Amino acid sequence: MNCLIVDDNKLARTAMKQLASHVDFLKVLGECSSAMEAYNILQKEKIDLLLLDIEMPGMSGLELTRNLGKNGPVIIFTTVKKDYAVEAFELNVADYLIKPVSPARFIQAVERAREIYDSSNREIQVSDLEFVFIRDNGILKRIRTEDILYLEAMGDYVKLFTAQKFHAIHTTLKSLEEKLPANKFMRVHRSYIVALDKIESIEDGSIIIQKNAIPIADAYKSALNSRLRLL
Repeated sequence: MNCLIVDDNKLARTAMKQLASHVDFLKVLGECSSAMEAYNILQKEKIDLLLLDIEMPGMSGLELTRNLGKNGPVIIFTTVKKDYAVEAFELNVADYLIKPVSPARFIQAVERAREIYDSSNREIQVSDLEFVFIRDNGILKRIRTEDILYLEAMGDYVKLFTAQKFHAIHTTLKSLEEKLPANKFMRVHRSYIVALDKIESIEDGSIIIQKNAIPIADAYKSALNSRLRLL
């Protein structure tokens, strides 16, 4: 992921750059001392991740985020204050880091950012797939993708739920995730994938599909919010 560090404090930029240098999937393309400078770079360069300070002279990190909108890069806020946590959550940023940032906390944040990035940029090669075949007790059975409600990992098996029944498949959730249409299905937990058009409601941190409650892991909440059509 191409990364841009934005902070008016040079020491803070250096510290963030040092942390990023130890993460193989991050490539720091540059650093900026102001949000306006970052905005101009974003118009020219492909940036996948912003490590963005909030309090800066002129335009704040919050203002920059609002100006970028939904089509901007994944954003991790970095700040010395906790006061902006509610606003950050409302803007659906990947994470909110309090400086000084520990290596472990930094890795947790960028892993979450990568999950969001992968989810939104996965190439949809099978978007028109109407059915899949599964092996059930030695028999190949055809399942229409529109009939799938959700999938649950159970040890060496995955349960595939439809409205009528479930099928136990000897495979991994990751393998099925790669085969299902990415525009219709989404992983919301390390043990669950859901059909987005089957979601009836979200209550107390769980997705409700035909009276079944599927947990949403914190790492997937921002990505899920970006996929839902919130009014």
